[in-house]
Amino acid sequence: MLARGLRNCNPLNIRRVAGTKWKGQSTLQTDASFVCFNAMEWGIRAAFCILRTYARRYQCLSPADIVGRWAPPHQNDTDAYIRNVCTWTGFGGRQHLTEADWPRLVQAMARQESGTTLSEEIINKGFKLYKNQP
Repeated sequence: MLARGLRNCNPLNIRRVAGTKWKGQSTLQTDASFVCFNAMEWGIRAAFCILRTYARRYQCLSPADIVGRWAPPHQNDTDAYIRNVCTWTGFGGRQHLTEADWPRLVQAMARQESGTTLSEEIINKGFKLYKNQP
């Protein structure tokens, strides 16, 4: 059976929030907790949008800051999540990331969340959708 994030085309397990509608979100939401998207690249695009908000609003610029907010300790083993992401990306936990680093970060976070490595093609499609938004 596919991991929940893959079934939902939401490999980073973005939670549903009342009043929030994402581009590429499926009309039919079959998961009570997590957003369902029409295709994987739309779920990836949403992750990039959240990273932008984290950077601008909360000054989350390092893997430790980003993962600490994305996967807080009351819900996750945040330290292990950060270690895994840093191992898979080669980033330091407190390394300042730029938007150009985000595709590698998102790929690692998707691996942590859904247990599979997404192709660079899917990550790049999602990043392109994010970059080309109005």
